[in-house]
Amino acid sequence: MILVVAGDPSGDLHASNLIRALKRLRPGVRIAAVGGALCRAAADEFIEDLASRGVTGFVEPLLKIPFLIGLRARLREFLRARKPAAVVCVDYYGFNRHVLTLAHDAGAPAFYFVSPQVWASRPGRIKVLKKLVRKMLVIFPFEETLYREAGVPVEFVGHPLLDLIPEPKEDNAPPSPSILGLLPGSRASELKRHLPVFYGAFGILKTKRPDLKGLLFASSNQNDAAYGALPHDVCLVREQDYRRRKDIDVALCSSGTATLENALLGIPMVVVYKMSWPTYAIARALIRVKHIAMANLLAGRQIVPELIQGEATPERAAAAAGRFLDDPVLTVKTRAELLGARRSLGAPGAAGRAAAAVLAEIGQ
Repeated sequence: MILVVAGDPSGDLHASNLIRALKRLRPGVRIAAVGGALCRAAADEFIEDLASRGVTGFVEPLLKIPFLIGLRARLREFLRARKPAAVVCVDYYGFNRHVLTLAHDAGAPAFYFVSPQVWASRPGRIKVLKKLVRKMLVIFPFEETLYREAGVPVEFVGHPLLDLIPEPKEDNAPPSPSILGLLPGSRASELKRHLPVFYGAFGILKTKRPDLKGLLFASSNQNDAAYGALPHDVCLVREQDYRRRKDIDVALCSSGTATLENALLGIPMVVVYKMSWPTYAIARALIRVKHIAMANLLAGRQIVPELIQGEATPERAAAAAGRFLDDPVLTVKTRAELLGARRSLGAPGAAGRAAAAVLAEIGQ
């Protein structure tokens, strides 16, 4: 038995692929999981849906403390009674930090697939991980250097999105009409803050470009009603294969996994992020990096614009997106720079390499 724990929609995706890779490499292995709908479908035993609860940030999780305490108690009992051969935490450090401690106390070797962003904030977490983790299975090459220098066992397995995202389209010529992608995030709090900005920006762009079309990419853990009344000429899209995403010309995008997805597809974007003001105040005090978009972080400079908190207005978002729509030279240049990020992330097969590393460490 192996226990896999994920806590948000992107972690649910990567954890489910890891589960399938473990079962492919060792057909007899049984997997128990905490995650979301994808982990539920992949695992032999599903303990709790944590991914759909939207527990994120610094202040917001305080509202979920009773639920999280209860889940931690259930996992403590699970580890005591079932004695899994390994525990694999996937991202989501706030809760998985407690899972690592439970695993350590139960004598179960623990692994971490998709590292918490210790390079962005709170580097002291590395000391905790060094004590509690058998091996870090990291998805960015610079993370391998960071952990190795800190004396933490680590293996770079490549980025799991390379297994999911198709090769970008080759035709750089903009179609007619132009298509604006809207990716407001996956959590209810993100939709509440971002949708007015995105819808407002689309309306501004539409007044100058009457033929403009919009595609709003919905999250699997939100129903259609969560997106409210769509602006005219905006279509709600639900997909898992990126076929429609790869055809958009520019995106308005919440900070998070979607920014890297767009970069791997070569899609110019405007990254927008708003949070509660208490959370923002804490984040400003903790964040040590200059950028929030992974494409900018990988490049070490700004490739795509970022509009954070007070700067995230419909007018600014429309102006930034409009520059890409009106300047083919800028679009082609940005696209080429974004695709450079794809080449830096290794080859497909991250979930398989991570699964093989876990099984090798526990002798299975």
